[in-house]
Formats: sequence, C-alpha cells, structure tokens
Amino acid sequence: MTTKTYTIPNISCNHCVHTIKSEVSEIPGVTSIDADVFTKKVTIIFDNPATEEIIKSILAEINYPVAE
Repeated sequence: MTTKTYTIPNISCNHCVHTIKSEVSEIPGVTSIDADVFTKKVTIIFDNPATEEIIKSILAEINYPVAE
C-alpha cells in the first residue's frame, strides 16, 4: 500500500470534497481517501493497479489539479 498526500488549492467547500472522493474512489486499487476543506489536502491510500500518475490525471480531469 502507498499513502500520498496532495495539496489541491481548488478545494473550497464540502461539495469539492464529495466530488474528489466520489471520482477518485472509482479508480481500481484506491482503498481510502480523506480530503480536508481547510487544509486543502487530500490523502489517498492505494495499491496496484492505481498509480500516482493515474490519480493526478483524474484529479486534473475533474478540475482539482495537484499543486506541485
């Protein structure tokens, strides 16, 4: 299992959190997602076949790109 925490500046409300959780949970291999409106951080636990590249790609597609 891999745990990654990302900063996502576009998180501004609970709807954002719900959208992120809903979309990222659909990625095979993702086992846990925690998103926080106040810190703008998302922590994701995943294993194969999910990869960091896939997760970042999905987040970008739904207009929540990861801050680098």
